[in-house]
Amino acid sequence: MKFKNLLLVGMPVLFLSITSCSNDDTPVEETPNYTVPETYVFVNASGAATVDFSGQSSRLLMLDEMSAYVKTQATSSLAVDNVKLQSMYTNTNSAFAGAGLNTSGKQLKDKTAASKDYFSLNQGGGSITEQTAVRTYFESTFTDLNSASQGANASAGVAGKYGTGSSTRYFKANGLEPVQVFLKGMMGATFLDQVVNNYLSLNKLDESTNKADNTAKILVTGKSYTAMEHNWDEAYGYVFGATGDKFLSEYITKVNADVDFNTVKNDISLAFRKGRAAIVANDYASRDAQIKIIKEKLALVVAVRSVFYMQTGKAKLVTDNGAAAFHDLSEGYGFIMSLRYTNKPGTNNPYFTKAEVDAMLASMISGTNGLWAIDTLGAKLDAISTQIATKFGFTVAQAATVN
Repeated sequence: MKFKNLLLVGMPVLFLSITSCSNDDTPVEETPNYTVPETYVFVNASGAATVDFSGQSSRLLMLDEMSAYVKTQATSSLAVDNVKLQSMYTNTNSAFAGAGLNTSGKQLKDKTAASKDYFSLNQGGGSITEQTAVRTYFESTFTDLNSASQGANASAGVAGKYGTGSSTRYFKANGLEPVQVFLKGMMGATFLDQVVNNYLSLNKLDESTNKADNTAKILVTGKSYTAMEHNWDEAYGYVFGATGDKFLSEYITKVNADVDFNTVKNDISLAFRKGRAAIVANDYASRDAQIKIIKEKLALVVAVRSVFYMQTGKAKLVTDNGAAAFHDLSEGYGFIMSLRYTNKPGTNNPYFTKAEVDAMLASMISGTNGLWAIDTLGAKLDAISTQIATKFGFTVAQAATVN
């Protein structure tokens, strides 16, 4: 049920009615004009906030704590408890130390590969079978970490640790660093998938009576926002919902630091603010234009970081065929996984199909010893880098200069 009362227009959004005519006096369609706030703050006429993305913030913090736990164990050369990681993934057994996370009612697993467009509706090559496989794969990284953390020093074909002190990392026998594959893969399979294939999907935003309710400003029962406003806020929360840069927002900032991509952060932030203001103003054409920008720019960030890590890993292979190189290549592996969850505007499909992504991943770890067997000239890595860069219209050299 929803309250059948009207939400007054958010205070940051001011309407100006504009009527114009062409030289032949043919009327031009009237378009609402409204201000877009400088920050992502929206309130109603009573001054009450209408933005809530607490669930998204909780999930960002959950993944962050999982990352910190593995890092702490590795730094001290301690075993990684795969049961603890599994409990953190499903938010069971009070596994978190962060305030409120254990009782938040939120978890990461049920949002992994769970978007309306790619999985619930079986579009874009997705399916429930794939969803199960993705979740099972991520859970297998917990076991991989446990095995590697109790093994000898890592070497070709042998899982174990590599490095000392704060530089200690745990690797599989094929050279992949499970925690990095998990973290970067989760950014795509959970956070990105939820943003571009779920909350910004028209199948979600305009679901049922959402558009009519938003136009009439009919609120979600007991809340200060409409269902459409809340869906948009939840998408925003998966990107910018934590204090400081974490996960997607961290890499948006890193990509933005390069002169070749130095508008991407503002492009994404502004599109989120414009789209939210447009929803308040019932300007659905503008809302949809902002969705296109967000989808394009988030996909670009994933693509650039994929190429970046292929190239930095390649460079490090020359002098360090071990922890430093494999760490970067494992991050790249996770980012390439995330390409499957991008959404190319106008297609409702990823920029790369699942089969294409799987082929790139298989190429990276092909051979008896996986990453240990990659030649220092990096022919495989260059081929993958070129394939990705070409699809997105930038050069390998441009992506390789990102910090």
